[in-house]
Amino acid sequence: MAHRGTGFFDNKGHFFKTPEEATVSDLAGILGKIGDGESLAPGIAYTLLDRRNEIERLFADHDAMLAEAIDASQAGSVTKLTPRAG
Repeated sequence: MAHRGTGFFDNKGHFFKTPEEATVSDLAGILGKIGDGESLAPGIAYTLLDRRNEIERLFADHDAMLAEAIDASQAGSVTKLTPRAG
C-alpha cells in the first residue's frame, strides 16, 4: 500500500531522509574534494554542522573585529601594515 513521507533535498536536487543529511551534502559540495583518496569533505561538513553554534559565534566575533578595525582605520589610529618583500 502507498504511504506518504517527508524528504529533504540538497541544492543539487538529491533526496535525503533528514535535513541534516541534506545540509551535510551541501556543505561538502561547498568544501569540494579534500585530501587524497576518498574526500574528507563529508566528515568536515558534519563537524561544521555539529559545531554550528560555536562557528557562528566565531564569525560574529570576526565581524566585530573587522568593524572595529575599520572604525580605527578611519579614525587614523591604526597604521596599515604591509608585508615586506623578500
